[in-house]
Amino acid sequence: MIAPAKRLEEIKEYYFSAKLKEVRQMMGDGKNVINLGIGSPDLPPSQEVIHAITQSFTDAKAHEYQSYQGLPELREAMARFYKTHFNVTINPVSEILPLMGSKEGIVHICAAFLNPGEKALVPNPGYPTYTSATRLAGALPVFYDLEEGNGWQPDLSQLESMDLTGVKLMWINYPHMPTGAKGSRKMMQDLVDFAKKHQILLVNDNPYSFVLNDAPLSVFQAEGAKEVALELNSLSKTFNMAGWRVGMVLGNPQLLESVLKVKSNMDSGMFYGIQKGAIAALNSNQNWFSELNTIYGKRRALVFKLADTLGCTYDKNTAGLFVWAKLPQGVSSAEAFIDDILQTQHIFITPGTIFGSAGEGYIRFSLCADEEMIQEAVYRVESHKVKREDVAK
Repeated sequence: MIAPAKRLEEIKEYYFSAKLKEVRQMMGDGKNVINLGIGSPDLPPSQEVIHAITQSFTDAKAHEYQSYQGLPELREAMARFYKTHFNVTINPVSEILPLMGSKEGIVHICAAFLNPGEKALVPNPGYPTYTSATRLAGALPVFYDLEEGNGWQPDLSQLESMDLTGVKLMWINYPHMPTGAKGSRKMMQDLVDFAKKHQILLVNDNPYSFVLNDAPLSVFQAEGAKEVALELNSLSKTFNMAGWRVGMVLGNPQLLESVLKVKSNMDSGMFYGIQKGAIAALNSNQNWFSELNTIYGKRRALVFKLADTLGCTYDKNTAGLFVWAKLPQGVSSAEAFIDDILQTQHIFITPGTIFGSAGEGYIRFSLCADEEMIQEAVYRVESHKVKREDVAK
C-alpha cells in the first residue's frame, strides 16, 4: 500500500459524508428516515435562474474555458448585491473573486496565507472545515471559545489574553453556524480593530445573512476592514443553489491576488451557464427573500415544537437554516442522544459535538425539510414518548 501524506493524519472524513452513509443504509433497509441533519436546501431556485441557465446553452462561448475571475457581468452583479443589501461598496474589477462555492474559498485562503507551523484562530463551536483546511495547509488551529452567555460572540478580553504568537488568520462566521447568533456591527468593528492591532487576517464566512434575518451583516461595514479582512459569501443558501457551487470572496486587490494564485492552479473557470444563472439570482427582488423566509419561518415554528417535544431549550432570536438547541436536563451526550433518536424514531439530527468541544450538550436541527416531514417527526417523537410511558407503567 502507498502511504497517504502525513497531512491527512489529523484529518477525518467529513462527518456528514460518513453519517449519511449510515442514513442511506437505513433507508435502503426500508426505514423512512427524516433528515433534519444537513443544511442542503430542498427548495428550487427561482424560475428566472432556471431560465437564465437554459437560455445560455446556445451562446457562442457557453462551452469554452471561462475566466478564472468570472464574467465581468457576474462580478458587477455581486458588487450591486453588496451595495443594495449591505450598503457596502465593492470594486467589481479588483475586489471580487467568484468561487466554485465558498467551501473552496476556505481551502484556498488557507493555502494562500498560512505557512506550515503558523496558526489560525478557529471558533469553538464552528464550521469543521475551518479546522481541517487549516491543518491541510500544515498550520495549527487555535480554538477560541464562543459561549451562550456571551451571545455566541467572541470574547475580546479572552482573545487578548491568549498567546497570539504565530497567529496569522482568524475565522469568524456571522450569522453564526451552528448557533444562529446574528452578531452585531459593534462586534465586527471590535474584531477588525483586534485584527489590525495584531496583524491578523480576519475572514468572515457569510452564507446565512438572508435566511430569517432582517439585518444583513458584513465585515466591510466596519471601518478599516478592507485593510485586514476578507469575506466569503455563497448563493447556496440564499438562492437554493447549493449544488451549483457558486460563491465569492471579497477584499482588497492584494489579498485577492494571493487567493487567485491558488485558485488558478486548481480549476479552469466556472461553467458559463452557471454564471448566467448566478447573475439572475443576484438580481432577485425583495419578494424572493420574503417568500423564502415565509416558508422557513413556518418550518422553524414546527422545529421549535419538535425541540419542545424532545425536552430541549433554544433561543428564538436567531438567523440561518438551523435551530440550535440545548439537550434536556440530565442528558449529557449529544451523540448518544441523536443516535437513539435515529435508531428508534428514524429521525436524523446533528450532534453539536461535530462543531467542537463547546458543542457538547447541544444538537442542531435543519430547516431543509418540508412542513409535512417535520410534522411527521413531531408525531414520531410524541408516539415514542407515549410508548415509553406505557412501558414504564
